[in-house]
Amino acid sequence: MTRTGTRGTTAPSVGRARRIVVVGAGIAGLQTALVLRQLDARCAVVLVSKVALTESNTRYAQGGIAAVVPRVEETDGRHSRRADGDTGDSVAAHIADTQAAGAGVSDPFAVSVLCHGAADGIRALRRAGVVFDTVGDTGTSLALGREAAHSAARILHLGGDATGAGLVDALTAAVRRDDGIEVLENTFVSRVLLSTPTGSLPLAVGVRVLAAGRLRDITADAVVLATGGAGQLFASTTNPVIATGDGVALAWRAGAVVADLEFFQFHPTSLDVPGNPLISEAVRGEGARLVDADGRAFMADYHPDGDLAPRDVVSRSIARHLALRASDPATPSANSSVAGAPDHSSGNRVYLDATALGEEFLTRRFPSLTELTARYGFDWSSEIIPVVPAAHYWMGGVRTDADGRTSVPGLFAVGEVARTGVHGANRLASNSLLEGVVFGARCAAAIVHGRAGAPSFDAEPVDLDSPRAASYAFSRRDLQDLMSDHAGVLRTGAGLDLARKHLASYRAGADPETDNLLLCARLLVHAATQRTASCGAHYRADQTETSPRPAPGRSYVRAAEGATE
Repeated sequence: MTRTGTRGTTAPSVGRARRIVVVGAGIAGLQTALVLRQLDARCAVVLVSKVALTESNTRYAQGGIAAVVPRVEETDGRHSRRADGDTGDSVAAHIADTQAAGAGVSDPFAVSVLCHGAADGIRALRRAGVVFDTVGDTGTSLALGREAAHSAARILHLGGDATGAGLVDALTAAVRRDDGIEVLENTFVSRVLLSTPTGSLPLAVGVRVLAAGRLRDITADAVVLATGGAGQLFASTTNPVIATGDGVALAWRAGAVVADLEFFQFHPTSLDVPGNPLISEAVRGEGARLVDADGRAFMADYHPDGDLAPRDVVSRSIARHLALRASDPATPSANSSVAGAPDHSSGNRVYLDATALGEEFLTRRFPSLTELTARYGFDWSSEIIPVVPAAHYWMGGVRTDADGRTSVPGLFAVGEVARTGVHGANRLASNSLLEGVVFGARCAAAIVHGRAGAPSFDAEPVDLDSPRAASYAFSRRDLQDLMSDHAGVLRTGAGLDLARKHLASYRAGADPETDNLLLCARLLVHAATQRTASCGAHYRADQTETSPRPAPGRSYVRAAEGATE
């Protein structure tokens, strides 16, 4: 439950210059930085990227960005909008789809903010130089695709299947053109700096960064975390190597509330090769099907929507189907992992069959994926390709309100690192890019307009440190294998308890990113242990009955004496 409060201040008063640090350069960070400058030209923004500015989770997004928009936005420079109904879609339908995918635990207000803000968000992107794919001779009608769990075609895309790269390129160019945005690349943020004025709660006043082997502090009037997720918690992930949960770790150590960390989405179709590159859900939206090694389309056995069921359903259906086949003596495989890393023998794999779509269509609609599959030796126009569920998106994160404010005054969070409540227990496809656009803009507005006060969230103090037990050195692969085996697609109480004990015994090392992953793993397993019933992406194989009214995700905050490390 959220209690309104006015603890501390989140921004200086309107009318004077300020400096804002934005940590992370995916769509959420880029959008926040640009809108800060648009709303207040005196605002100096420091945009900190752990690697090169163009490298982020956003770059790897393929399918697109979900939004209910008029089919025709402009004609000869004059606005000529059509009503939502002319597209066979509506904002109300987008809201309903988002809540349904979220398994009943999405925050209705946050969902409404997201879906109602979509059209303005798309217009803002176009003004920033983003060129979406269109249809028709005039080039004024946006091309709209459909993805799983959407009731209508509302997915905008760029370059067919290169949406993320197109967005990053356009927004990065806009950032580079703005002299008021200082870009720090290859710079790691190790700590949120806090100040505690007399009689007040700790206030975020900057960050400590590491670059070229040197530490330095950057002071700021506000800090925005836009660091993305933590796919590197698992052995199979669609995320790049930089997705190490840095933002959640930074916020936790600063004393911020986190929530819903048990909900980690596995994308059902990553290519089953080293690196697990993503095969967009849009391919199934166009008619491709999941089949087993016998060529049988099996998803109808598990859900009435078949291949277009929500992602959590499809991922665990794959795991369950492989487990059933592994137990069948007629299947030429003796083993199968049901935690996100299935056995790779040919008899117990799952495949994506896109052959019915034809070479011409696949090349035109999915040029990047056509090139990707060919690079690994597949001609997906004529043969089925092996796929596997892979860690994709963390629905939980740093708890915020609809303006990106965390429970620490002066500290904001946007994008995947934030838990706004939009995604509930399972994110609806292509809502993530939209979240970064809509809530990034709202966060920027809250900072510029000096909305004082940090929200107060009910939270359970939790101390995860076990200094006596933490005696074993570990590798990142050790942690990933442990999490994949016991906290992946299917979970059990015994498996989670085993993971908890192992994680408690792991000793922090010299690599700060791996240390952040260890903290995030402990947080996720703790949250998963507390939720004994299945709900969305959190599936307890030992207790499969989902509660008719799943309780909202519980929130946790580090006890005061252990708030920093």
